[in-house]
Amino acid sequence: DYERARAAAHYLAGRLGAARALAVHRAANVALRLDGPGQAVRLALFEDGNGNGVRRLDIDAGLDPQAAPPVLLGDRFPGVVISEVDPTVPGAAARAEAGLFSFTPHGTATSGSLYISGASGEAWAVRVLGATARVRVLRYAPRDGAWVND
Repeated sequence: DYERARAAAHYLAGRLGAARALAVHRAANVALRLDGPGQAVRLALFEDGNGNGVRRLDIDAGLDPQAAPPVLLGDRFPGVVISEVDPTVPGAAARAEAGLFSFTPHGTATSGSLYISGASGEAWAVRVLGATARVRVLRYAPRDGAWVND
């Protein structure tokens, strides 16, 4: 369970990194969209098709096309749960534009965190720093009560 959750966190970080690279390569905004609850999360990359950034409304209207086939995370990492709510903070809330991490061709991104929980209770975080679009993987160390670099 520990290794599966860790692998899921690093896979998710890789998908976010791929979105960043694609945005720079195509000179367009690219977003990773997460749909579905917990173990049924589906990841898909979308490219800005109308020059106003990648938005859920534009994706649903077909204006921002899919840039890569979707991936069902539960198929690759059974038992792993993905969330935008920190499992270590009671009452924590998700970001306003939940489920959409956007990257620009200028090397910036939507700031935010995704949390990965394994069946044994371990917790991982994948964080995106907006100013640089840097993606980091952190592990929760319950003994210290802190997130540490993986």
